[in-house]
Amino acid sequence: MSTTDDSFSVTSESLAIQKTSLKDKWWHIMDTWKVGIIPLPLFLLAGALIAIDCLGGKLPSDIVVMVATLAFFGFACGEFGKRLPIVGKLGAAAICATFIPSAMVYYGLLPDVVVESTTKFYKSTNILYLYICCIIVGSIMSMNRTTLIQGFLRIFFPMVCGEIVGMLVGMGVGLALGMEPFQIFFFIILPIMAGGVGEGAIPLSIGYATLLHMDQGVALGRVLPMVMLGGLTAIIISGCLNQLGKRFPHLTGEGQLMPNRSNGDEPAPAAPAFSGKTDVTTIAAGALLAVLLYMIGMLGHKLIGLPAPVGMLFAAVLVKLAHGVSPRLLEGSQVVYKFFQTSVTYPILFAVGVAITPWEELVHAFTLDNLLVIVSTVSALVATGFFVGKKIGMHPIDVAIVSCCQSGQGGTGDVAILTAGNRMSLMPFAQIATRIGGAINVSVSLLVLGNFLV
Repeated sequence: MSTTDDSFSVTSESLAIQKTSLKDKWWHIMDTWKVGIIPLPLFLLAGALIAIDCLGGKLPSDIVVMVATLAFFGFACGEFGKRLPIVGKLGAAAICATFIPSAMVYYGLLPDVVVESTTKFYKSTNILYLYICCIIVGSIMSMNRTTLIQGFLRIFFPMVCGEIVGMLVGMGVGLALGMEPFQIFFFIILPIMAGGVGEGAIPLSIGYATLLHMDQGVALGRVLPMVMLGGLTAIIISGCLNQLGKRFPHLTGEGQLMPNRSNGDEPAPAAPAFSGKTDVTTIAAGALLAVLLYMIGMLGHKLIGLPAPVGMLFAAVLVKLAHGVSPRLLEGSQVVYKFFQTSVTYPILFAVGVAITPWEELVHAFTLDNLLVIVSTVSALVATGFFVGKKIGMHPIDVAIVSCCQSGQGGTGDVAILTAGNRMSLMPFAQIATRIGGAINVSVSLLVLGNFLV
Protein backbone atom coordinates (compact mmCIF):
# COMPACT_ATOMS: atom_id res chain seq x y z
CA MET A 1 0.00 0.00 0.00
CA SER A 2 2.83 2.34 0.86
CA THR A 3 4.56 1.59 -2.43
CA THR A 4 1.45 2.54 -4.36
CA ASP A 5 1.12 5.77 -2.39
CA ASP A 6 4.77 6.63 -3.09
CA SER A 7 4.39 6.01 -6.82
CA PHE A 8 1.20 8.10 -6.88
CA SER A 9 3.06 10.91 -5.10
CA VAL A 10 5.94 10.77 -7.59
CA THR A 11 3.52 10.83 -10.52
CA SER A 12 1.70 13.87 -9.10
CA GLU A 13 4.98 15.72 -8.60
CA SER A 14 6.06 14.92 -12.17
CA LEU A 15 2.78 16.26 -13.54
CA ALA A 16 3.13 19.38 -11.43
CA ILE A 17 6.69 19.92 -12.68
CA GLN A 18 5.52 19.36 -16.27
CA LYS A 19 2.66 21.82 -15.88
CA THR A 20 4.94 24.39 -14.32
CA SER A 21 7.47 23.85 -17.08
CA LEU A 22 4.87 24.42 -19.81
CA LYS A 23 3.61 27.53 -18.04
CA ASP A 24 7.15 28.89 -17.64
CA LYS A 25 7.91 28.19 -21.29
CA TRP A 26 4.79 30.08 -22.36
CA TRP A 27 5.66 33.00 -20.11
CA HIS A 28 9.19 32.95 -21.47
CA ILE A 29 7.83 33.23 -25.02
CA MET A 30 5.53 36.08 -23.97
CA ASP A 31 8.33 38.00 -22.26
CA THR A 32 11.29 37.45 -24.59
CA TRP A 33 10.01 36.78 -28.13
CA LYS A 34 8.87 40.16 -29.38
CA VAL A 35 8.27 42.11 -32.57
CA GLY A 36 9.21 45.61 -31.50
CA ILE A 37 7.49 45.88 -28.12
CA ILE A 38 4.73 43.37 -28.95
CA PRO A 39 4.99 39.81 -27.57
CA LEU A 40 5.00 37.37 -30.47
CA PRO A 41 1.73 35.60 -29.53
CA LEU A 42 -0.07 38.96 -29.32
CA PHE A 43 1.52 40.03 -32.61
CA LEU A 44 0.20 36.89 -34.33
CA LEU A 45 -3.22 37.36 -32.74
CA ALA A 46 -3.34 40.99 -33.94
CA GLY A 47 -2.42 39.89 -37.47
CA ALA A 48 -5.14 37.23 -37.46
CA LEU A 49 -7.83 39.64 -36.21
CA ILE A 50 -6.84 42.30 -38.76
CA ALA A 51 -6.92 39.68 -41.53
CA ILE A 52 -10.44 38.61 -40.49
CA ASP A 53 -11.64 42.21 -40.68
CA CYS A 54 -9.98 42.70 -44.06
CA LEU A 55 -11.55 39.54 -45.46
CA GLY A 56 -14.88 40.88 -44.24
CA GLY A 57 -14.32 43.95 -46.40
CA LYS A 58 -14.25 46.52 -43.61
CA LEU A 59 -11.62 47.60 -41.09
CA PRO A 60 -13.06 50.11 -38.58
CA SER A 61 -11.11 53.39 -38.35
CA ASP A 62 -11.93 53.93 -34.68
CA ILE A 63 -9.05 54.31 -32.24
CA VAL A 64 -9.38 50.82 -30.72
CA VAL A 65 -8.87 48.94 -33.98
CA MET A 66 -6.35 51.47 -35.30
CA VAL A 67 -4.11 51.07 -32.25
CA ALA A 68 -3.77 47.36 -33.04
CA THR A 69 -3.45 47.93 -36.80
CA LEU A 70 -0.78 50.63 -36.65
CA ALA A 71 1.14 48.74 -33.98
CA PHE A 72 1.08 45.51 -36.01
CA PHE A 73 2.29 47.02 -39.28
CA GLY A 74 4.52 49.72 -37.74
CA PHE A 75 6.52 47.39 -35.52
CA ALA A 76 6.69 44.76 -38.26
CA CYS A 77 8.29 47.27 -40.66
CA GLY A 78 10.55 48.66 -37.93
CA GLU A 79 11.69 45.19 -36.86
CA PHE A 80 12.44 44.30 -40.49
CA GLY A 81 14.60 47.43 -40.82
CA LYS A 82 16.45 46.72 -37.58
CA ARG A 83 17.39 43.22 -38.73
CA LEU A 84 18.84 44.28 -42.07
CA PRO A 85 22.61 43.72 -42.20
CA ILE A 86 24.78 46.84 -41.84
CA VAL A 87 22.05 49.39 -42.67
CA GLY A 88 19.97 48.09 -39.76
CA LYS A 89 22.23 50.09 -37.48
CA LEU A 90 22.13 53.19 -39.68
CA GLY A 91 18.50 54.18 -39.30
CA ALA A 92 16.93 51.55 -41.57
CA ALA A 93 14.14 50.89 -39.04
CA ALA A 94 12.75 54.42 -39.36
CA ILE A 95 13.19 54.35 -43.16
CA CYS A 96 11.41 51.01 -43.50
CA ALA A 97 8.58 52.04 -41.17
CA THR A 98 7.93 55.09 -43.37
CA PHE A 99 8.75 54.08 -46.94
CA ILE A 100 7.82 50.38 -47.06
CA PRO A 101 4.14 51.24 -46.37
CA SER A 102 4.31 53.95 -49.04
CA ALA A 103 5.66 51.46 -51.58
CA MET A 104 3.09 48.84 -50.54
CA VAL A 105 0.28 51.33 -51.13
CA TYR A 106 1.61 52.26 -54.56
CA TYR A 107 2.09 48.65 -55.70
CA GLY A 108 -1.22 47.49 -54.24
CA LEU A 109 0.34 45.15 -51.68
CA LEU A 110 -1.54 46.62 -48.74
CA PRO A 111 -5.29 45.86 -48.53
CA ASP A 112 -7.43 48.80 -49.59
CA VAL A 113 -9.40 48.69 -46.33
CA VAL A 114 -6.16 49.13 -44.35
CA VAL A 115 -5.12 52.08 -46.50
CA GLU A 116 -8.53 53.76 -46.26
CA SER A 117 -8.91 53.27 -42.51
CA THR A 118 -5.35 54.33 -41.74
CA THR A 119 -5.59 57.46 -43.88
CA LYS A 120 -8.94 58.41 -42.39
CA PHE A 121 -7.70 57.88 -38.84
CA TYR A 122 -4.45 59.78 -39.36
CA LYS A 123 -6.05 62.80 -41.00
CA SER A 124 -9.10 63.01 -38.73
CA THR A 125 -7.31 62.64 -35.38
CA ASN A 126 -4.10 64.66 -35.95
CA ILE A 127 -2.42 62.04 -33.78
CA LEU A 128 0.99 63.23 -34.95
CA TYR A 129 0.54 66.44 -32.97
CA LEU A 130 -0.37 64.51 -29.81
CA TYR A 131 2.83 62.53 -30.28
CA ILE A 132 4.97 65.62 -30.86
CA CYS A 133 3.53 67.58 -27.93
CA CYS A 134 4.12 64.68 -25.49
CA ILE A 135 7.66 64.21 -26.79
CA ILE A 136 8.52 67.94 -26.65
CA VAL A 137 7.07 68.60 -23.21
CA GLY A 138 8.54 65.42 -21.73
CA SER A 139 12.01 66.09 -23.12
CA ILE A 140 12.00 69.72 -21.96
CA MET A 141 10.82 68.76 -18.48
CA SER A 142 13.64 66.21 -18.18
CA MET A 143 16.37 68.73 -19.13
CA ASN A 144 18.65 70.54 -16.77
CA ARG A 145 17.59 74.22 -16.65
CA THR A 146 21.07 75.64 -17.27
CA THR A 147 21.71 73.29 -20.17
CA LEU A 148 18.29 74.12 -21.61
CA ILE A 149 18.99 77.87 -21.65
CA GLN A 150 22.48 77.48 -23.10
CA GLY A 151 21.26 75.02 -25.73
CA PHE A 152 18.51 77.31 -27.00
CA LEU A 153 20.86 80.31 -27.10
CA ARG A 154 23.65 78.51 -28.94
CA ILE A 155 21.84 76.23 -31.38
CA PHE A 156 20.97 79.06 -33.79
CA PHE A 157 24.59 79.75 -34.78
CA PRO A 158 25.36 76.21 -36.07
CA MET A 159 21.97 76.19 -37.82
CA VAL A 160 22.62 79.43 -39.71
CA CYS A 161 26.18 78.44 -40.62
CA GLY A 162 24.97 75.03 -41.80
CA GLU A 163 22.30 76.48 -44.06
CA ILE A 164 24.70 78.96 -45.67
CA VAL A 165 27.37 76.33 -46.33
CA GLY A 166 24.77 73.77 -47.47
CA MET A 167 23.30 76.22 -49.99
CA LEU A 168 26.74 77.15 -51.34
CA VAL A 169 27.86 73.53 -51.68
CA GLY A 170 24.58 72.45 -53.28
CA MET A 171 24.76 75.32 -55.78
CA GLY A 172 28.37 74.46 -56.57
CA VAL A 173 27.59 70.78 -57.22
CA GLY A 174 24.53 71.64 -59.33
CA LEU A 175 26.47 74.14 -61.45
CA ALA A 176 29.26 71.60 -61.93
CA LEU A 177 26.64 69.16 -63.26
CA GLY A 178 25.42 71.77 -65.75
CA MET A 179 22.08 72.46 -64.09
CA GLU A 180 20.37 75.87 -64.19
CA PRO A 181 21.06 78.02 -61.08
CA PHE A 182 17.40 79.01 -60.71
CA GLN A 183 16.24 75.38 -60.78
CA ILE A 184 18.99 74.28 -58.38
CA PHE A 185 18.14 76.81 -55.70
CA PHE A 186 14.36 77.21 -55.89
CA PHE A 187 13.36 73.67 -56.84
CA ILE A 188 15.99 71.53 -55.07
CA ILE A 189 17.91 73.32 -52.30
CA LEU A 190 15.15 75.54 -50.91
CA PRO A 191 12.55 72.73 -50.67
CA ILE A 192 15.08 70.66 -48.71
CA MET A 193 15.39 73.41 -46.08
CA ALA A 194 11.76 74.60 -46.20
CA GLY A 195 10.59 72.79 -43.07
CA GLY A 196 8.65 69.85 -44.46
CA VAL A 197 5.39 69.52 -46.36
CA GLY A 198 2.68 71.48 -44.56
CA GLU A 199 4.91 74.36 -43.49
CA GLY A 200 7.34 74.22 -46.43
CA ALA A 201 6.40 72.51 -49.67
CA ILE A 202 2.79 73.71 -49.77
CA PRO A 203 3.56 77.42 -49.02
CA LEU A 204 6.38 77.24 -51.57
CA SER A 205 4.07 75.80 -54.22
CA ILE A 206 1.50 78.54 -53.54
CA GLY A 207 4.21 81.20 -53.81
CA TYR A 208 5.63 79.71 -57.00
CA ALA A 209 2.15 79.46 -58.53
CA THR A 210 1.60 83.16 -57.91
CA LEU A 211 5.04 84.48 -58.80
CA LEU A 212 5.94 82.13 -61.68
CA HIS A 213 2.40 81.88 -63.14
CA MET A 214 2.31 78.10 -62.95
CA ASP A 215 -0.26 75.63 -61.64
CA GLN A 216 0.11 74.94 -57.92
CA GLY A 217 -0.24 71.20 -58.46
CA VAL A 218 2.65 71.23 -60.92
CA ALA A 219 4.79 73.27 -58.52
CA LEU A 220 3.99 70.95 -55.61
CA GLY A 221 4.78 67.91 -57.76
CA ARG A 222 8.27 69.30 -58.43
CA VAL A 223 8.95 70.44 -54.86
CA LEU A 224 7.59 67.54 -52.81
CA PRO A 225 9.99 64.82 -54.04
CA MET A 226 12.98 66.99 -53.10
CA VAL A 227 11.58 67.37 -49.58
CA MET A 228 11.23 63.59 -49.33
CA LEU A 229 14.68 62.79 -50.71
CA GLY A 230 16.26 65.39 -48.46
CA GLY A 231 14.49 63.82 -45.48
CA LEU A 232 15.60 60.33 -46.52
CA THR A 233 19.21 61.51 -46.78
CA ALA A 234 18.95 63.12 -43.33
CA ILE A 235 17.60 59.91 -41.79
CA ILE A 236 20.53 57.90 -43.15
CA ILE A 237 23.08 60.49 -41.96
CA SER A 238 21.45 60.60 -38.52
CA GLY A 239 21.78 56.83 -38.22
CA CYS A 240 25.45 57.06 -39.20
CA LEU A 241 26.02 59.79 -36.59
CA ASN A 242 24.48 57.56 -33.93
CA GLN A 243 26.97 54.82 -34.76
CA LEU A 244 29.80 57.38 -34.76
CA GLY A 245 28.75 58.42 -31.25
CA LYS A 246 28.97 54.81 -30.07
CA ARG A 247 32.48 54.53 -31.44
CA PHE A 248 33.63 57.92 -30.12
CA PRO A 249 31.63 58.61 -26.94
CA HIS A 250 33.50 61.86 -26.22
CA LEU A 251 31.81 63.46 -29.25
CA THR A 252 28.26 63.00 -28.01
CA GLY A 253 26.06 63.89 -25.07
CA GLU A 254 23.57 61.10 -25.92
CA GLY A 255 20.74 63.56 -26.41
CA GLN A 256 22.26 66.56 -24.59
CA LEU A 257 23.52 69.50 -26.67
CA MET A 258 25.64 71.02 -23.92
CA PRO A 259 28.17 69.44 -21.56
CA ASN A 260 26.63 69.24 -18.09
CA ARG A 261 28.73 72.09 -16.67
CA SER A 262 27.75 75.43 -15.22
CA ASN A 263 30.87 77.36 -14.17
CA GLY A 264 34.39 76.09 -14.62
CA ASP A 265 34.59 72.47 -13.62
CA GLU A 266 31.56 72.53 -11.31
CA PRO A 267 28.83 70.16 -12.48
CA ALA A 268 25.50 71.77 -13.18
CA PRO A 269 22.58 70.68 -11.03
CA ALA A 270 21.01 67.59 -12.50
CA ALA A 271 17.45 67.34 -13.67
CA PRO A 272 15.08 65.41 -11.40
CA ALA A 273 16.01 61.74 -11.46
CA PHE A 274 13.54 59.27 -12.90
CA SER A 275 12.60 56.85 -10.11
CA GLY A 276 10.26 54.58 -12.07
CA LYS A 277 7.71 54.64 -9.20
CA THR A 278 5.39 57.34 -10.49
CA ASP A 279 1.73 56.68 -9.74
CA VAL A 280 -0.95 56.55 -12.42
CA THR A 281 -2.55 59.89 -11.50
CA THR A 282 0.77 61.70 -11.88
CA ILE A 283 1.31 60.13 -15.31
CA ALA A 284 -2.19 61.24 -16.34
CA ALA A 285 -1.44 64.76 -15.10
CA GLY A 286 1.81 64.77 -17.11
CA ALA A 287 -0.11 63.86 -20.28
CA LEU A 288 -2.68 66.58 -19.57
CA LEU A 289 0.14 69.11 -19.07
CA ALA A 290 1.44 68.34 -22.56
CA VAL A 291 -2.04 68.69 -24.09
CA LEU A 292 -2.74 71.99 -22.32
CA LEU A 293 0.59 73.46 -23.41
CA TYR A 294 -0.23 72.48 -26.98
CA MET A 295 -3.58 74.25 -26.65
CA ILE A 296 -1.64 77.35 -25.56
CA GLY A 297 0.42 76.94 -28.74
CA MET A 298 -2.79 76.75 -30.79
CA LEU A 299 -4.00 79.95 -29.15
CA GLY A 300 -0.70 81.62 -30.04
CA HIS A 301 -1.14 80.50 -33.64
CA LYS A 302 -4.57 82.16 -33.79
CA LEU A 303 -3.30 85.40 -32.24
CA ILE A 304 0.11 85.93 -33.87
CA GLY A 305 0.47 83.17 -36.48
CA LEU A 306 3.26 81.31 -34.67
CA PRO A 307 3.16 77.55 -35.46
CA ALA A 308 1.40 75.74 -32.63
CA PRO A 309 4.29 73.31 -31.88
CA VAL A 310 6.71 76.25 -31.58
CA GLY A 311 4.32 78.18 -29.34
CA MET A 312 3.94 75.08 -27.18
CA LEU A 313 7.71 74.68 -27.08
CA PHE A 314 8.24 78.22 -25.80
CA ALA A 315 5.44 77.79 -23.25
CA ALA A 316 7.01 74.56 -21.96
CA VAL A 317 10.41 76.24 -21.65
CA LEU A 318 8.89 79.11 -19.65
CA VAL A 319 7.11 76.66 -17.34
CA LYS A 320 10.36 74.77 -16.81
CA LEU A 321 12.46 77.87 -16.17
CA ALA A 322 9.88 79.36 -13.80
CA HIS A 323 9.61 76.12 -11.76
CA GLY A 324 5.95 76.08 -12.75
CA VAL A 325 5.43 72.39 -12.04
CA SER A 326 6.51 70.17 -9.17
CA PRO A 327 9.26 67.52 -9.43
CA ARG A 328 6.57 64.86 -9.17
CA LEU A 329 4.71 66.24 -12.19
CA LEU A 330 8.00 66.57 -14.05
CA GLU A 331 8.52 62.86 -13.54
CA GLY A 332 5.00 62.16 -14.79
CA SER A 333 5.86 64.07 -17.99
CA GLN A 334 9.01 61.98 -18.38
CA VAL A 335 6.99 58.75 -18.14
CA VAL A 336 4.61 60.01 -20.83
CA TYR A 337 7.61 60.93 -23.00
CA LYS A 338 9.18 57.49 -22.60
CA PHE A 339 5.86 55.78 -23.37
CA PHE A 340 5.36 57.67 -26.63
CA GLN A 341 9.01 57.26 -27.61
CA THR A 342 9.03 53.47 -27.22
CA SER A 343 5.44 52.59 -28.08
CA VAL A 344 4.09 55.10 -30.59
CA THR A 345 7.00 56.03 -32.88
CA TYR A 346 6.84 53.17 -35.39
CA PRO A 347 3.02 53.08 -35.58
CA ILE A 348 3.08 56.83 -36.29
CA LEU A 349 5.70 56.39 -39.01
CA PHE A 350 3.62 53.64 -40.62
CA ALA A 351 0.57 55.92 -40.68
CA VAL A 352 2.67 58.70 -42.22
CA GLY A 353 3.94 56.33 -44.90
CA VAL A 354 0.43 55.21 -45.82
CA ALA A 355 -1.39 58.54 -45.58
CA ILE A 356 0.96 61.27 -46.82
CA THR A 357 4.07 59.76 -48.44
CA PRO A 358 3.65 59.46 -52.25
CA TRP A 359 5.99 56.72 -53.46
CA GLU A 360 5.59 57.52 -57.16
CA GLU A 361 6.84 61.09 -56.80
CA LEU A 362 9.83 59.92 -54.78
CA VAL A 363 10.82 57.41 -57.45
CA HIS A 364 10.44 59.91 -60.31
CA ALA A 365 12.78 62.37 -58.59
CA PHE A 366 15.41 59.66 -58.08
CA THR A 367 17.80 60.95 -60.78
CA LEU A 368 21.56 61.01 -60.38
CA ASP A 369 21.84 64.80 -60.69
CA ASN A 370 19.13 65.42 -58.11
CA LEU A 371 20.66 62.90 -55.73
CA LEU A 372 24.12 64.42 -55.99
CA VAL A 373 22.83 67.92 -55.26
CA ILE A 374 20.62 66.75 -52.39
CA VAL A 375 23.22 64.54 -50.73
CA SER A 376 25.93 67.19 -51.02
CA THR A 377 23.62 69.90 -49.64
CA VAL A 378 22.47 67.88 -46.63
CA SER A 379 25.94 66.49 -45.93
CA ALA A 380 27.50 69.98 -46.01
CA LEU A 381 24.75 71.34 -43.75
CA VAL A 382 25.23 68.56 -41.20
CA ALA A 383 29.04 68.62 -41.33
CA THR A 384 29.01 72.37 -40.72
CA GLY A 385 26.71 71.90 -37.74
CA PHE A 386 29.09 69.23 -36.41
CA PHE A 387 32.26 71.33 -36.60
CA VAL A 388 30.68 74.64 -35.58
CA GLY A 389 28.99 72.95 -32.64
CA LYS A 390 32.27 71.42 -31.54
CA LYS A 391 34.04 74.77 -31.91
CA ILE A 392 31.60 76.59 -29.60
CA GLY A 393 31.67 73.91 -26.90
CA MET A 394 28.61 71.82 -27.75
CA HIS A 395 28.40 68.07 -28.31
CA PRO A 396 29.08 67.89 -32.08
CA ILE A 397 27.14 64.71 -32.87
CA ASP A 398 23.99 65.93 -31.14
CA VAL A 399 24.24 69.32 -32.88
CA ALA A 400 24.73 67.53 -36.20
CA ILE A 401 21.60 65.41 -35.63
CA VAL A 402 19.61 68.59 -34.97
CA SER A 403 21.10 69.95 -38.21
CA CYS A 404 19.76 66.86 -39.99
CA CYS A 405 16.27 68.00 -38.99
CA GLN A 406 16.78 71.21 -40.99
CA SER A 407 16.35 69.06 -44.10
CA GLY A 408 13.59 66.77 -42.81
CA GLN A 409 9.92 66.40 -43.68
CA GLY A 410 8.60 68.66 -40.92
CA GLY A 411 7.30 67.02 -37.75
CA THR A 412 7.16 63.56 -39.32
CA GLY A 413 10.72 63.96 -40.56
CA ASP A 414 11.89 65.01 -37.11
CA VAL A 415 10.40 61.83 -35.66
CA ALA A 416 12.12 59.62 -38.25
CA ILE A 417 15.47 61.44 -38.03
CA LEU A 418 15.62 61.44 -34.23
CA THR A 419 14.49 57.81 -34.14
CA ALA A 420 17.29 56.83 -36.53
CA GLY A 421 19.76 58.82 -34.42
CA ASN A 422 18.34 57.50 -31.13
CA ARG A 423 18.10 61.11 -29.87
CA MET A 424 14.38 61.71 -29.34
CA SER A 425 15.18 64.03 -26.42
CA LEU A 426 16.41 66.57 -28.98
CA MET A 427 12.86 67.07 -30.31
CA PRO A 428 12.54 70.66 -28.90
CA PHE A 429 15.63 71.77 -30.80
CA ALA A 430 14.55 69.81 -33.89
CA GLN A 431 11.27 71.71 -33.89
CA ILE A 432 13.17 75.01 -33.83
CA ALA A 433 15.31 73.87 -36.76
CA THR A 434 12.28 72.69 -38.72
CA ARG A 435 9.53 75.18 -37.92
CA ILE A 436 11.38 78.44 -37.37
CA GLY A 437 14.26 77.77 -39.75
CA GLY A 438 11.94 76.52 -42.48
CA ALA A 439 9.53 79.44 -42.12
CA ILE A 440 12.38 81.96 -42.36
CA ASN A 441 13.83 80.24 -45.45
CA VAL A 442 10.49 80.15 -47.26
CA SER A 443 9.54 83.74 -46.39
CA VAL A 444 12.89 85.30 -47.30
CA SER A 445 13.28 83.29 -50.51
CA LEU A 446 9.78 84.12 -51.78
CA LEU A 447 10.35 87.77 -50.91
CA VAL A 448 13.63 87.79 -52.87
CA LEU A 449 12.03 85.94 -55.78
CA GLY A 450 9.15 88.40 -55.90
CA ASN A 451 11.49 91.42 -55.95
CA PHE A 452 13.74 89.75 -58.51
CA LEU A 453 10.86 89.08 -60.91
CA VAL A 454 9.53 92.63 -60.51
